[in-house]
Amino acid sequence: MKPTEASNITNNNTITKIMVFRPTLEEMKDFSKYLEYMESKGAHHGGLAKIIPPPEWIPRKAGYDNINVQIKCPIKQVVSGSQGFYQQFNISSRSISFRDFKKLANSADYRTPDFFDYDDLERKYWKNITYNSAIYGADVPGSLTDSDCKEFNINNLNTILDLINDSYGIKIMGVNTAYLYFGMWKSSFAWHTEDMDLYSINYLHFGAPKSWYCVPPEYGKKLEKLANELFSSQYQECPAFLRHKMTIISPQILRKYSIPYNKITQEKGEFMITFPYSYHAGYNHGLNCAESTNFALPRWIEFGKRATIVSVIICNSQY
Repeated sequence: MKPTEASNITNNNTITKIMVFRPTLEEMKDFSKYLEYMESKGAHHGGLAKIIPPPEWIPRKAGYDNINVQIKCPIKQVVSGSQGFYQQFNISSRSISFRDFKKLANSADYRTPDFFDYDDLERKYWKNITYNSAIYGADVPGSLTDSDCKEFNINNLNTILDLINDSYGIKIMGVNTAYLYFGMWKSSFAWHTEDMDLYSINYLHFGAPKSWYCVPPEYGKKLEKLANELFSSQYQECPAFLRHKMTIISPQILRKYSIPYNKITQEKGEFMITFPYSYHAGYNHGLNCAESTNFALPRWIEFGKRATIVSVIICNSQY
């Protein structure tokens, strides 16, 4: 089906906007083929794309009323900084069940504040980012998608990245296996590209929306240059420090330094795709659950060759 473009998502009319796709169930049967179709329409130039599946696509027949998941290592996100650029420190917390996490997310200390619209909530997020640290149930191994789901099954996308597991029996948690993410109000993901500059897919199973910011791949170097200047001490310690997923830069700063970006809100039941070397960041509007993994298409191979030196040799040498 013909893609559409999301509205009100860019600070610069010269960059490609985020495209929204609405595939049929038949089109969803071949994941790689559909992603290649999206790229034939130029979706990758926007850095992010949204996919809205048809109503008849049901990833979990049992629904979500009785989720029995243990979040073994939730993180408390302590944010420091001011005037639009911040560092986020993730402090591991004790294991918690989803049932108790839900109670915590809906409690007076952590629940979403009253707001008029998404723009109002966005202002509240940036105004209060350093206050009352959120808890994020991130990187929880597992899937909520039925194993017999044939279309867009995040735990079984069958792309060339799966050759690592099929041929060598190597599973890389969260890269070629699924991770679950249990969010609450103000829980965030800092600016980063994916490991090895891979593609990623994120499906919001249930709950509150998730807001995304994205700098298209062609402007990635410009964002890196700005971050290196704003966080010079971190850059001196590790030239690939953005891959540590600790750096938060507000859209106000991006506009000030003429860094083109897109933004979009993901609702429950929607997919987000990030493309190779697409910097992205964002936050959760409230209690929700997303499922995510990485994948690869043939177009990624050249990105992977370049990313290997930076992310594996330089960044990991620090630890």
